[in-house]
Amino acid sequence: MDKTQSMIHPNIKNRWLIALSAIGIHISIGSVYAYSVITNPVKDIFDVEGSTIKWAFKLAILFLGISAAFLGPWVEKVGPRVSGITAGLFYGIGILGSGLAVYLESLALFYLCYGVIGGIGLGLGYITPVSTLVKWFPDKRGLATGMAIMGFGFSALIFGPMMQSLFETVGISNAFYILGIIYMVLIIVSALYIERPPVGYSPTGFSQEASGNIKADISNMTSKEALSSIRFYYIWIMMFINITCGIAIIAAASPMVQEKLNYTPMQAATVVGLIGVFNGLGRLFWSSLSDYLGRSNTYVLFFAFQILAFYFLPQITVELTFLIVLFTVITMYGGGFATLPAFLGDLFGTKQLGAIHGMVLAGWALAGVVGPTIYDVVLKATGSLDITLRVFSGMFLIAFVVSLLMKRSVNLAYKKADEVMVDL
Repeated sequence: MDKTQSMIHPNIKNRWLIALSAIGIHISIGSVYAYSVITNPVKDIFDVEGSTIKWAFKLAILFLGISAAFLGPWVEKVGPRVSGITAGLFYGIGILGSGLAVYLESLALFYLCYGVIGGIGLGLGYITPVSTLVKWFPDKRGLATGMAIMGFGFSALIFGPMMQSLFETVGISNAFYILGIIYMVLIIVSALYIERPPVGYSPTGFSQEASGNIKADISNMTSKEALSSIRFYYIWIMMFINITCGIAIIAAASPMVQEKLNYTPMQAATVVGLIGVFNGLGRLFWSSLSDYLGRSNTYVLFFAFQILAFYFLPQITVELTFLIVLFTVITMYGGGFATLPAFLGDLFGTKQLGAIHGMVLAGWALAGVVGPTIYDVVLKATGSLDITLRVFSGMFLIAFVVSLLMKRSVNLAYKKADEVMVDL
């Protein structure tokens, strides 16, 4: 903790514990990524196809994006503690209600509880810690937000096996009840510690001038003002394409490695598990690296690599090379999420960062439907995985051009700001 700040603000909290609390929230809500563990047991209860049960997951992601977009201003208004507690209540009640739905064998109630109520909790929980962390870590924005969002990516590794074990030992309904209580308690306890830093807070020894690789924010905008900036639409397009293509390849990973590497279904399942690991690692690695490489440069690198990766991946026959390229793509998918909050802070300041972050995440809701749909439609029409992935390579070409426009816009803004300082 900053000794100087402690003297000025004797009750100031430890910013690393703030970050740990943010991780607690994201690990809980990230359990949605373990939904595949839920599919088979629940579909048997309702006596429907797995694709029918997956609509609860699609609804959850849809309402994540919608709630993040529309409730972002409210999150900024009430603060992270109130919004975090609210997220815990919504997500916990959603999971508890899912258990009741299974007990009553009501598919409609399951959709409502897991998809709608739980989805709202997901959206609130996702954006709650972000703007707070950016304010606590002006010197390490990428690292701080990366740690929290890494928790979202890694959660499935923790809760996936726990879910399966509970299903087998206590039954499906009881498993949802136990999980709902765990999520609710963990999120609410984490939220109780989170708060905004005091006005004028700065970490020990940190100053904008002394930190050569850290530049002042380009602007300090409200969410409405951000909508009038071309840079908002640049980042929205970049994220939409990165998520669309990333979700598509994640959904296709198992059949793809079975086809291209002649893997058995069990070997392919291992690859899917490793995808979760690299998704989480990429969130911390790339967001931390962006503190030094620069946010614009990081996204340019993402898209330049993935243009080539998606184009050539189906042609790679060497197993190790194929897996390296695949896992690198996955790290960039996760890294895009984790680098986003820090980039938005650079572009628009921290005045209403949570609200702006939520508006960009609305693209997640759309991408979650568009990505797998494009994959399925093109693959069915052409019968070719090569052609299908080349379509996504073309989308990344668009994202690459937009990222260059963003880089140019950012550089011009900083150049203008430097000229103003010189004139002063």
